[in-house]
Amino acid sequence: MTRRVAVSNASVLLVGETGTGKELIAKAIHELSPRWSGPFVRVNCGALSESLLESELFGHVRGSFTGAVANRAGRFEAAHTGTIFLDEINSTTAKLQVKLLRVLQEREFERVGDTETIRVDTRVIAASNRELLDEVARGNFREDLYYRLNVVPIYIPPLRGRREDIPQLISYFLRAYNEANARYVVHIQKEAIAALVKYHWPGNVRELQNVVERCVILAPGDELTIDLLPAAIRGDRPSVSLPGRGGDLDSLARDLVEQGMTTSGPDDDTLFERVVNRVERELISQMLAACGGVQLKAAARLGINRNTLRKKLQEHGLEEPE
Repeated sequence: MTRRVAVSNASVLLVGETGTGKELIAKAIHELSPRWSGPFVRVNCGALSESLLESELFGHVRGSFTGAVANRAGRFEAAHTGTIFLDEINSTTAKLQVKLLRVLQEREFERVGDTETIRVDTRVIAASNRELLDEVARGNFREDLYYRLNVVPIYIPPLRGRREDIPQLISYFLRAYNEANARYVVHIQKEAIAALVKYHWPGNVRELQNVVERCVILAPGDELTIDLLPAAIRGDRPSVSLPGRGGDLDSLARDLVEQGMTTSGPDDDTLFERVVNRVERELISQMLAACGGVQLKAAARLGINRNTLRKKLQEHGLEEPE
């Protein structure tokens, strides 16, 4: 979807939990687009008050408010011929949403305190960690702005909904932080990889990235061992249990670690894939049982959409709930 939408000028709305990589997707869209040579400008809409954000986005003229000692261009002007990424768009106020709607529709605006209209050629990519349609229903977000932004929506699943990515992400972050810290942590203890695959990852990829960096820095040798992991990942704190059949994920994990694995070797990719598939199948099966076979409810509790769940059911031969 990212590659297909990149070649157009359409507005894109990225929806996903915090830490899933929305900014990375936005950068990829920009770099794969005809605007790749233009600027990529990021604005965190949730980090500033309404007045400061308005000035940051649209600029201001001297004397327009206390502290405005000189004319200043805004981020939309800075992103001319390129892309502007509006992160946490759901946190904007109603007044600011009106101005954003005009920019999207007319490609023009005025600086704060000015009457001169400025036209820009800027692509807009917005991101939200909440479902904007729900915010529209609550009256917190303008419906017309939502439909202007939602030309092409891209939903980024949480890490717990794509556990098959975990081994590859660990290897990637290991290489990056080994290089950054002049370390040589190239092996992963079998108990450690089992714990990392099983963990729920509420902070998503960002949390995984931080955990790997911590382990690289603290590792005394060339192996990432389970004692280097935070207590929650090691299982020292109670985690959510799933009612269902007699088996559970803990016993499954104990079975898996008996196979042993490292981050290097000719058969690792196959082994990682087998481990992830078994954990994923067990998790889906138990969740379906806990939800009485209701796929929509199970999908919601797993943090994935119903279509993804159906695909996973077919892959694992679980079309009929056990």
